[in-house]
Amino acid sequence: MAEINDNLNCSVKKRAAIHTLGCRLNHAESRVLEERLRAAGYEIVPFHKPADLGIIHTCVVTRQAEAKSRKYIHRFLSKNPNAIVAVIGCYAQTAAQTIAAIGEVDIILGNDAKMQLPQYLELLPDNTPLIVRPRPKRKAFTLNFEAKGPPLKERVNLKIQDGCDAMCSYCYIPFARGRSRSRDFNNIVDEALSIVERGAKEIVLTGVNLGDYECGEQGLLELVDRLSDVNPQPRLRISSIELSNLPEALFTRMADPDHALVPHLHIPLQSGSKNVLEAMGRNYSPEDYLALLNRAVTAVPGIGIGADVMVGFPGESPADFEATYRLIEESPIFYLHVFQYSERPEVASARLPNKVPESSARSRSQALIQLHEQKKKVFQEQWVGQRLRVLFENRDHNGWKGHADNYLEVFVKDKKMMVNQLEWIRIHSLEGTRLIGSPDT
Repeated sequence: MAEINDNLNCSVKKRAAIHTLGCRLNHAESRVLEERLRAAGYEIVPFHKPADLGIIHTCVVTRQAEAKSRKYIHRFLSKNPNAIVAVIGCYAQTAAQTIAAIGEVDIILGNDAKMQLPQYLELLPDNTPLIVRPRPKRKAFTLNFEAKGPPLKERVNLKIQDGCDAMCSYCYIPFARGRSRSRDFNNIVDEALSIVERGAKEIVLTGVNLGDYECGEQGLLELVDRLSDVNPQPRLRISSIELSNLPEALFTRMADPDHALVPHLHIPLQSGSKNVLEAMGRNYSPEDYLALLNRAVTAVPGIGIGADVMVGFPGESPADFEATYRLIEESPIFYLHVFQYSERPEVASARLPNKVPESSARSRSQALIQLHEQKKKVFQEQWVGQRLRVLFENRDHNGWKGHADNYLEVFVKDKKMMVNQLEWIRIHSLEGTRLIGSPDT
């Protein structure tokens, strides 16, 4: 176990490094935790730099995510043998004893305890890790945040919801994050105000099941309308939303140039096979999914649409996969996040017969990745000669790159500082996989 360095005093800041795996929700929580650690006197340093405190914010969405979590624990320990090590989040919630068996981990905090890490640092036991992982409570919540802090020069993930009630047969997330619950409406607005006051020009609403958001009589529509009125108005994006609880009135907001909500949707598909969707416990049909996407394209000119899709689910036949491929091919989806099914003994799908061989799942994954590349190129080509509003995020070789309202990535060859600048860009060409443009003033 690490020893607290008594030589650290108020004149020498302790250094904390955080590595965050997984979803935007984890990243939203890590940002707030970083701010709390700064308020407690820590200097936040990159994860590869020496640190007195290392925090690994973990993920369990797949077995590979768990393995990555362990890898980063070992990596930090090897480079910082005398540091305090905290493992937090979903893997800490579901596999605390496995983490403790690694050795040299000081604190293991589940999802309902992790935001109190600064307080738990004062309670370190001598020889065994401090393990705190209460069952997530099913009630509305607030999130204490630091209103003041360093300037924000990138898009900011803002947590509005947690947990999920859907219990899809393959999904481990409810075991890690609990049942669906929503954040207090005014608490969200207050943090959004502080975010834009610190310079951020885009807010991404994050949660496990965003369409479930409900605080009294206020739902997701009321929230996006209120956040659109924030001054200065940020660009507002929904990270991901399920078809089953997507209010189509969002399309009206996206099509309104005066509304902050940008024309971009990420709607998980998982499968284009009716049989597989039923086995997954997904409550829509392939026809429902495709029809909604087509309505979105009609209602919102220029909208960008992405999807999650899973291959190798138990019982997925070649015909089932072909149905998935054809649906995506026919749809207006322009990008995919492709996942191979990851077996979990705790979830219902583990009891299903007809497991798909790893080699078949891998080849199906590669086929969808190639389809993703084709669909993306077709969508990109539509924008050559057009204007896109782009928020620039970081330097790219001899220029800058950022994302347009519809989530297309755009590159500009310019020497001037463009980070965190929101500008209209005229697209000149598609070079390989890169849309190239220049400011259109």
